[in-house]
Amino acid sequence: MRIDYDALSKTLAALTEGETDPVALMATMACELHHADDRFDWTGFYRHVGDETLKIGPYQGGHGCLTIPFSRGVCGAAARTGETQIVEDVEAFPGHIACSSTTRSEIVLPVHDASGALLGVLDIDSDRPAAFDATDAEGLARLLAQTFAR
Repeated sequence: MRIDYDALSKTLAALTEGETDPVALMATMACELHHADDRFDWTGFYRHVGDETLKIGPYQGGHGCLTIPFSRGVCGAAARTGETQIVEDVEAFPGHIACSSTTRSEIVLPVHDASGALLGVLDIDSDRPAAFDATDAEGLARLLAQTFAR
């Protein structure tokens, strides 16, 4: 099953109507995303807690890393550069942090609030190589903007 971004947009809008708490929004989005696509092995958020540091937030899947500095890994790169990271082979990514031995590919997007402040990153891992593409990047970016930048 592959995610239908338009349908999920409507579902998320209904589930989060009136909600402003970022953690509640992250928890709801992580759950909905994780169950929307068979490629998604780990789905969650790392929250920006200051000092160029990310801490684990709401997620679905096995255990994640508890703390990630901006200077390391795919999540750190997304937070540091403000750019979506699509990694077809995590073994080929310099400085990749192996939170799970089953992860083969990854997509990470920065998450901003309405003022443009960095809330954290959305991290989705797959046990399949090259699982993510530009369609995923665009669809996920739309969902993040709809949910957090309102």
